Amino acid sequence: MKKIKLEIVGLSYSQTQSGAYALVLGEVNGRRRLPIIIGGSEAQAIAVEIEKMTPTRPLTHDLFKSFAQAFQINIQEVIIYNLVDGIFFAKLICSDGDQIQEIDARTSDAVALAVRFACPIHTYEFILASAGIMIEGNDFVFLENIDSAAGEEKQEASAGYTALSDDELKEKLQQALAEEAYEKAVKIRDELSKRKSS
Repeated sequence: MKKIKLEIVGLSYSQTQSGAYALVLGEVNGRRRLPIIIGGSEAQAIAVEIEKMTPTRPLTHDLFKSFAQAFQINIQEVIIYNLVDGIFFAKLICSDGDQIQEIDARTSDAVALAVRFACPIHTYEFILASAGIMIEGNDFVFLENIDSAAGEEKQEASAGYTALSDDELKEKLQQALAEEAYEKAVKIRDELSKRKSS
């Protein structure tokens, strides 16, 4: 399968889920965006490295990097390789110069390590086609999304959208994207996708 290179294009506080953040990865030289909901500590770990802040004591991901480098282990690449029931799966491609090992990781941890090791982040076409957002000029178009069951919380939050018309949903989607409320946008996208497939 052909790999697609991603870069971090946004990290914003979730307005609908307390303590959660939306990590937005963008297709390099492309218009698609991949929003991933992550926890607060993982968001902090990513932001600290992006902003080049130096914590007084090493964070967990900094410790991991120091430990790996002490044994001449380098992360060559992060791959977001699967999406099941709304959960992204990632792996670290590590090397000590002789052997290459793949290590399973949460996507948020994998991205936090990718920024520390300055290694590329990749995914596959089927993941971007399933969960990506296509940006065309000022228009935002969600690609077809596979059914995702991210729990009762997500279902309850999206229940408010069922009473709206398609046009009203599209208007709310534009507004959410303009406000960079990516988690809200994901819920609206899911409702539109559900209608499209039924």
